[in-house]
Amino acid sequence: MEYKKFSDTYVVRLDRGEEIIASLTKLCETEQIALASIEGLGAADHAVVGLYDVGKKEYHKTEFSGPMEITALAGNVSRKDGEVYLHIHISFCDEQMNLHGGHLNECRISATCEIFVRAIPGTVNRRFDADGVGLNLYDFS
Repeated sequence: MEYKKFSDTYVVRLDRGEEIIASLTKLCETEQIALASIEGLGAADHAVVGLYDVGKKEYHKTEFSGPMEITALAGNVSRKDGEVYLHIHISFCDEQMNLHGGHLNECRISATCEIFVRAIPGTVNRRFDADGVGLNLYDFS
């Protein structure tokens, strides 16, 4: 991973073999980013995405392998229990140009990935909503 900061925005390049979640977590820890928005695109050869079933309060994960174009990466950075918390969704197409997407759990880069991380002053924490939807929600208290 290489990156450069311009004002409030980090321009990030991931290279072949790097994993998106691990790389962005490291960036946020190193640069002490507590709150940010994320957007990007690139190419991957392995991804694990999830879909949350609100009724059952559980994630269903699907694994994809092979050449993929990341058509959109969108998400945010916040904090949970003092640690970096990434919430990212991804859309990508396979060799047949079928589009897939969902909550990003893991994604390995096959060529490159270009990401903008726009830091926002402040901190927003998360709390687990056990009695509601069963997700880690923003906590503004």
